[in-house]
Amino acid sequence: MDLLKEFKEFAVKGNMMDMAIGVIIGASFNKVIDVLVKKVLMPPLTYLTNGINFSDKILILREAEKNKAGEIINEQIALGYGALFEAFLDFFIIGFTVFIVVKFMNRLRYKAQDTTDKTVVTPKDIELLSDLTDLMKEQNELLKRKVN
Repeated sequence: MDLLKEFKEFAVKGNMMDMAIGVIIGASFNKVIDVLVKKVLMPPLTYLTNGINFSDKILILREAEKNKAGEIINEQIALGYGALFEAFLDFFIIGFTVFIVVKFMNRLRYKAQDTTDKTVVTPKDIELLSDLTDLMKEQNELLKRKVN
């Protein structure tokens, strides 16, 4: 019964919902990046490289062997370095995009935590902590004056 209670607390606190939302947004983000790479970035790159389609590029280690009837006896063995190139391109685009999004979110968070900036609503907990800090500074000044 304690396990069920712990799971309920976990789900109610929002941890499970945050994870689910992250997974859903991550899957959607993956689709966007996939289209960005395959439909937006790769065609100009193919054009600039004189029609080379990188996903088709392979390094053949062993040719396929056929018998006299034309049936394949041994399959071709090849390294798909073009697909690897596209995967690295995906990785760099995703990494750069995530970097930009995190940088933007950090800027918004910093702005929201700045109690002197009145253009953005400061969260109540940050506002209370700022008020406490100000009160402690005043109290320390009063104590210094009494000692001197």
